[in-house]
Amino acid sequence: MTDLSALDREQATPAPRRGADPVKALLHRHRELCETAVDPLEIAAGLEAHGVTDRTAARFRHRDVFSLAEELYARANHHTDTPPTTAPAPEPRTAWAVLTLLPGLLCLATIAALRLTHGQARLLTAAAGTLALVLTLRAALRRGPLRAHHAPGTTLPAYWLIAYALLGEGLLQAALTGGPDTPPTTADWPLTTAPVAALTLACAPAAWTTHLFTTRTHRKLTASRALEDFATSVRPLLLGTVTLHLVALAALATLTATLLDEPSALPATLTLGALLHLARLLAIHGFTHAPKVILTATALAQAAALATVFAARLPGCAALATPVEALVTAWTPAAVPTLTCGVAALTLLLHAARRLTRASAHAHAEARR
Repeated sequence: MTDLSALDREQATPAPRRGADPVKALLHRHRELCETAVDPLEIAAGLEAHGVTDRTAARFRHRDVFSLAEELYARANHHTDTPPTTAPAPEPRTAWAVLTLLPGLLCLATIAALRLTHGQARLLTAAAGTLALVLTLRAALRRGPLRAHHAPGTTLPAYWLIAYALLGEGLLQAALTGGPDTPPTTADWPLTTAPVAALTLACAPAAWTTHLFTTRTHRKLTASRALEDFATSVRPLLLGTVTLHLVALAALATLTATLLDEPSALPATLTLGALLHLARLLAIHGFTHAPKVILTATALAQAAALATVFAARLPGCAALATPVEALVTAWTPAAVPTLTCGVAALTLLLHAARRLTRASAHAHAEARR
């Protein structure tokens, strides 16, 4: 699909006048980019972000944007008196590998402790386990391949979606039958712990597939000579790494359901896992608006499904619960998270297929690291 804003910027780029230096005006227009760039690749990515395509480069007597960027870099007046900023040393793989394993192991330990405790001790165990799990998740998302420069507005809806995976189906089922009349216990208000365990264990394969995607796209970027060729080569890589993550998540979901002796919630787990993975992948490369909007909309949709069931108990409001009741009757309570997360994940996948196939996304991500 054509990026209309980029097309508008390209059409707004004036053609060089006959007899004039075709590159000089472009160098003046993007002087700051050209003078501060550390290599021609950064200039090529910046030009692409401003809507300059290979077709635009031909108007400046170059075969592609990369060739144009090389001339701009060679002609730019680089600030040699300013010492270049050294990039931080890459973190050891062992450090972030261990961090991504901790949330899943801690989640399994918390579930085991909950099954061995009762009453107030059980509530304290749940509170302590939840706090420790949140802290380890934050640590895993701040190191290594899953680290995002800035992702505002995505944390709260993501935690809501995970909480719904744990409590939502039991609460919805209880609400449809006139409850709940008791606190959330494994006996009277069933908790679906297997999906949460699988999702936390999936932090490790998410980090490895993200690392694979990042390193492979950087190699393709340095080897490419045309923006369209780069985009064409990255699309199957994006789909492949997302699929690889989902295969690992499916195996973990099956394993945790067997270990915890719970029914398999594979569709709901896979759609939620795909949604969270794609949202993080976009945030890592600087695209935070779409993940924030999609995650928030999905969380609100799930909250609305619960709210309509409870609101239907008010006089004259029984019809409010009809859509949710029909959906649950035709399928199961898992239909609500499966459909909401499935639609959201598909939307983010289409968005990622447009954004993450651009050279500027990966060059800018490398600069932020």
